[in-house]
Amino acid sequence: MLIHRLFAGQMPQLVMFDLDGTLVDSVPDIVTATDAMLEELGKPAAGTDKVRVWIGNGIAKLVQRALRDAQLHEWAEDMTSPEFLRAKDLFDRAYDESCGHYSVVYDGVYECLNALKSLNVDMAVITNKSERFTGNLLQQLGLDNYFSQVVSGDTLPLRKPDPAPLIHVMTQAEVSKEHTLMVGDSRHDIAAAKAAGVQCVGVPYGYNHGEPIESFHPDLLVSSLDELILIQQS
Repeated sequence: MLIHRLFAGQMPQLVMFDLDGTLVDSVPDIVTATDAMLEELGKPAAGTDKVRVWIGNGIAKLVQRALRDAQLHEWAEDMTSPEFLRAKDLFDRAYDESCGHYSVVYDGVYECLNALKSLNVDMAVITNKSERFTGNLLQQLGLDNYFSQVVSGDTLPLRKPDPAPLIHVMTQAEVSKEHTLMVGDSRHDIAAAKAAGVQCVGVPYGYNHGEPIESFHPDLLVSSLDELILIQQS
């Protein structure tokens, strides 16, 4: 298996996955909510190309980027202002409706998760998405039973690219960094993995702010997650 290359011919004991852009293509849900928010504010829809680049730092940052793009700069700069909080509430309510409705699991994900589960590899999700939406999305897509831990963007005081969520998961699982893998689609995942001292796999199909993931030097790059667990022919 390709995953063996990272662990001296062995399997890792713990694999941590990012969610949006790694396991799930959630752009359609997020675009729907973003455009509904903008419509309520009397602004034009942003559309898929823009919203895809805004994803990755949590909902508040996405709302901020959408407001800036809509020329609502005064609203965007103070995330505690009534105007910003109103915009975020509009997004949250719209995302309550759209979350999980249009998202799809990427090709190769179920194959990878099922293989790791059959090998008794512990698995976790670490996402910058709010808890309010994370559990619902995992459940609707049939992913909730694979993971022993789910850490969302507001579970802890710090989020990726800080290594704190990764360290928290390793501590709870009682697995050392030498036996742990992080899998993600963005520079934040790779930065968090490197800071935590764990191996990292990057996937090129996600939402890395329009930048190629290979520019951030993951330890391994795969085009789909099932490549990690395919038996290689000699």
